[in-house]
Amino acid sequence: MQSFKQKYIGDRAFYGMVLAIVVPIIIQNAITNFVSLLDNVMVGQVGTEPMSGVAVANQLMFVFNLCIFGGLSGAGIFSAQFHGADNQEGVRSCFRYKLYLGLGLSAAAILLFLLRGEALIGLYLHDVDGDKVAETLRHGMAYLRVMLWGLPAFAVSQVYASTLRETGETALPMRAGIIAVGVNLVFNWILIFGHLGFPALGVVGAAIATVLSRYVELLVVAWVSHRDPQRFRFVNGLYRTLSVPGALVRRITVKGMPLLLNEALWSLGMATLTQCYSLRGLHVVAAMNISTTVSNLFAATFLSMGSATAIIVGQSLGANDLEGAQKQAWKLIAFSLFLSVCGGILLAAASPFVPRLYRTEADVRALATQLLTIYACCMPLFSYCNSAYFTLRSGGKTLVTFVFDSGYTWVVAVPLAWCLVHLTTLDIRPVYLIVQLADIIKVIFGHVLIKRGVWVNNIVGY
Repeated sequence: MQSFKQKYIGDRAFYGMVLAIVVPIIIQNAITNFVSLLDNVMVGQVGTEPMSGVAVANQLMFVFNLCIFGGLSGAGIFSAQFHGADNQEGVRSCFRYKLYLGLGLSAAAILLFLLRGEALIGLYLHDVDGDKVAETLRHGMAYLRVMLWGLPAFAVSQVYASTLRETGETALPMRAGIIAVGVNLVFNWILIFGHLGFPALGVVGAAIATVLSRYVELLVVAWVSHRDPQRFRFVNGLYRTLSVPGALVRRITVKGMPLLLNEALWSLGMATLTQCYSLRGLHVVAAMNISTTVSNLFAATFLSMGSATAIIVGQSLGANDLEGAQKQAWKLIAFSLFLSVCGGILLAAASPFVPRLYRTEADVRALATQLLTIYACCMPLFSYCNSAYFTLRSGGKTLVTFVFDSGYTWVVAVPLAWCLVHLTTLDIRPVYLIVQLADIIKVIFGHVLIKRGVWVNNIVGY
């Protein structure tokens, strides 16, 4: 018992350090997801077809967001370890690398969605009622066209926010995120329904509010960072040059490209899973939208622990405290599991009530409740997979995480869902449950890799 406690349970100082890092991230993610839920409910008041169109467009935005996350994460491994080694010039070089990558990905995404947006949204629309399909497509495209204006702002704000977190500064991104979601919420209320003399713009109003919030978040996080260079040391001379040492570019690219490809392929895998589920009808698209939006709110705690794990373990590795990093990893995994169990209990209790907030058909609300219950029961599995991914990533094992994450998605999850949908007549509920439970494979694989310590590496030491 003592051995178990020593391995998985930290002391008061440990949890104080963890909470100082993770609580601002949790607050930011929880508020962001709560406002996303309110946004979703507001759009849902307009009707099922507008809500489904926005849901499909946001599925495409999700792929872009994850590509940004994956692209920045490669440089982020180096940022965290450079900061642990007190090498601020290294942090600045990583920032510049991220800036080029984020803007490049934004330009590519805008071009893709302008040329193929309608075809991509159409992949998710399957129903016997052609009028509903056409209406859903119209709303989805209207929303998507406006959202494209916010992609560069989102990318650059994430460059700042991720670098701040990697240097241990989580409060500023949290405050910027809170301000942004407040702007989003207020303008949603004004523009979706037409308050304060503005016209009622529906889904277009929701998109405008989101774009405005992206630019506000960027303004806040950049302005405060540069206003206090003594606290945020990496901004000193940040734009004195825009060059990045070629050797570092190669090292980040070699380590980071698997992360970018992983997030791109993983998010595409999630989009493909949703597309598979959508073959059961538009009511499934609507119910999945409700379920995903609500479950994201309750999963914010254990998902935020992934970012905290990358920061804490990465800095220990950069400081060459390899033994300490290993001890921290197991305690962080255990704490994340505890948070996921708490979140799952709360989600299961809330699942019959939250879907009632939506102005949609009774069968959609009932299905959403059942999908939420399934997700709640599987949250500990998701938590362990999330912790394992970020632990492996912190030591630069990006090829391993590629196989662990997107490899699993495309080799196991997507074929499994495709077969269940195309080769059986199973209802969406057992299909969804079977696909979620398959994550047990990832749990076993991740546990073996972490136990072997293949991730324990200092990648910035010379």
